[in-house]
Amino acid sequence: MRRFEKVFGKVVRKRRREMGLSQEDLGYLSGLHRTYISEIERGLKSSSLRAVVSIAAALEVPVSTLMRETEKQLANELIASEGD
Repeated sequence: MRRFEKVFGKVVRKRRREMGLSQEDLGYLSGLHRTYISEIERGLKSSSLRAVVSIAAALEVPVSTLMRETEKQLANELIASEGD
């Protein structure tokens, strides 16, 4: 399960950086603490549905976009590991 959290965190970080936001900015916009955003991005926290919805809204994307991108990256990792 930790793999999902790490990949989801990477997806959040990528979108946040694309928008030019700091973790503090994302925390403010989502109503979540900056340290919680940091823990999510590093895959240390498993986000609640409420947090995911807040983050998606702050990142101006549907929740489904974050989940789809996470699934895509997980699938790519699985394919890459099968080729080894």
